[in-house]
Amino acid sequence: MTLSDRLQALRKSHNLSQEQLAEKLDVSRQAISKWEGGVSQS
Repeated sequence: MTLSDRLQALRKSHNLSQEQLAEKLDVSRQAISKWEGGVSQS
């Protein structure tokens, strides 16, 4: 399982939107989207 797959699975298992997770991690929603899409890991 890749980092992007794991992140998305964990987010969904906690019933969080990308926006909600972004707020909790203090990052942008676009960052979450890129991480889940495997575009960026930093």
